[in-house]
Amino acid sequence: MEFNKIEALLEKYFEGETSIAEENELKNYFSSQDVASHLKQYRPVFGYFAKAKEQKLTNYVLLVFKKRKVAWLSIAASIVVLVGIGTYTYFNTNTEKESKELGTYNDPKEAFEATQKALAMLSDNVNVGVGGVQYLQVYEVTKEKVFVE
Repeated sequence: MEFNKIEALLEKYFEGETSIAEENELKNYFSSQDVASHLKQYRPVFGYFAKAKEQKLTNYVLLVFKKRKVAWLSIAASIVVLVGIGTYTYFNTNTEKESKELGTYNDPKEAFEATQKALAMLSDNVNVGVGGVQYLQVYEVTKEKVFVE
């Protein structure tokens, strides 16, 4: 009678429908000495748990914490960001000072020479533009000669 009950519990166990109490009953049955001969093939499945309880940890594993690596990495990243902001600020303030100083002269002669230089450059560019307009006028005259209405 007990064999029928154990066989029914085995079927439920392999289908995943047993409760913890039923699994404990199977473990107790297969750890005992009087197991039916046709059920001895299942003994290693349930005997494993009894053997696992007897095993003791003999060698210790050293655990490496990765949090410290992440902490150092975040500190290094913060330093890089601060150095970047510092260099940007340093170089940006120098260019602002230089841009404020452009166009101001203490010596009137120096200011006059700079103004003459700027006006000469402007005059050269205007003359180039006037030459282009004269070329367009020649084109218009030639076009009127060719296409007489």
